[in-house]
Amino acid sequence: MTVRVAIITDDPGWHGRCLRDAFIARGVTCLFSSLQHARLEMVRKVRVVLPGFEMGLPDAVFVRGIPGGSLQQVVFYLNILHVMKTLGVRVYNDGRAIERSVDKCLTTARLAQENIPTPPTWVCSERSMAEAVTAREIAQGHSLICKPLFGSQGKGIVKINNQTDLPDANAIHNVWYLQRFIEQPEGLACDWRVFVIAGVAVAAMRRSTKGWLANVAQGGVCHAALPEGQLKQLAERAVASLSMDYAGVDLMRDVDGRWWVIEVNSVPAWRGLQQVISIDIAAALADDLLSKCAGYHRCEVMQ
Repeated sequence: MTVRVAIITDDPGWHGRCLRDAFIARGVTCLFSSLQHARLEMVRKVRVVLPGFEMGLPDAVFVRGIPGGSLQQVVFYLNILHVMKTLGVRVYNDGRAIERSVDKCLTTARLAQENIPTPPTWVCSERSMAEAVTAREIAQGHSLICKPLFGSQGKGIVKINNQTDLPDANAIHNVWYLQRFIEQPEGLACDWRVFVIAGVAVAAMRRSTKGWLANVAQGGVCHAALPEGQLKQLAERAVASLSMDYAGVDLMRDVDGRWWVIEVNSVPAWRGLQQVISIDIAAALADDLLSKCAGYHRCEVMQ
């Protein structure tokens, strides 16, 4: 039986090409497909028409990206993933996992409910409340980070040292997500990215830069790290709490040596990580997804 896999993305790029090559090397039919051009039909029975798979749905879809758009559009795209799952398609990560992790507010709430250490966080939609939190935190000697609820690669993150740093409502879509800043040695930003597949932390790196934001997209430099000890345990617990197939977990360590889980990414990039480790991330992801597909029998990877 030939397994067919759709990689859901509108911009395959380096990650998409790596995944496609990994699937093809395993004898799998693999195509890129866009949710923007998919549709749902409910005529006598429910049917999803996915670009490239008009004659029948794939056995599995690897979600590499969800298109942006209006609230209605994003809900529609997620609905396609939900319906495909009910029709027997193995969705990796599925729509529920993406919903739980793409929204930083919900992610933080889930982590806190599971007693996974995450920085004190306040979320509100009224500026007066945001100002009150900011004033109280600054008076206690803390800085804050304001993040967009939906975002990645460090885009739109603002450090708040005083009241005037608080973003305007339009800049953050009328919701202030305020998180206590994790203090580190002066002039250095450092965090860790742990890559978890099938519940196991398989790789890690430390990202560092001068300043306060260490994302690779913002100029952070990658260094290989061992996924062990608390770093490993917390990353695996965070992914389990969100019921995800795989994820990139971001952690920080404060000046007292305590670990904090900052974010859990359901569509993580791994190009920077791949440059400093030996494990082939795309191959590991392909193997894990295929192991979950009915009828797939693993064969030797073709060279």
